[in-house]
Amino acid sequence: MFKSLIIFILIWSPVQIVLAQQNQPDDIVIIKTSRGFSNAALARHDIDGMAKYWRPDFVQTIGRGTSITGRDSIISAWKKLFSANSKVLYVRRPVNITIGSNGVMAWETGTWTAKNSYSNGGNYSAMWRKIDGTWKLQAELFVSLK
Repeated sequence: MFKSLIIFILIWSPVQIVLAQQNQPDDIVIIKTSRGFSNAALARHDIDGMAKYWRPDFVQTIGRGTSITGRDSIISAWKKLFSANSKVLYVRRPVNITIGSNGVMAWETGTWTAKNSYSNGGNYSAMWRKIDGTWKLQAELFVSLK
């Protein structure tokens, strides 16, 4: 029940924030909605659901500072984590999304929280790229602060 409630909140709460944004509103809605669905997939430990938002050369730096490059390598790391810790839960909450003037780059910043992990959360930034009309994550940087 708790997971279902979290998934519902994660998918729909970013849409409420969007109404206050004025910069490229359609793209901001798409990115926030994608983040919501990515959070829901993460809560379900659905790696394919998470990875569908990643570019092939996606780079992820976790809260401890370790970086992994490449969609397939990152998928492997998530599989290991979920296998070792079936109760881990992460939630990313966008605070700001800025669409570049060229319309193909975006910068997302926000906070993240964790349960049953080495950290309780912190801040993050993400770079999105619009390729052939679709927004995909190029890079994410998480910093553990809690």
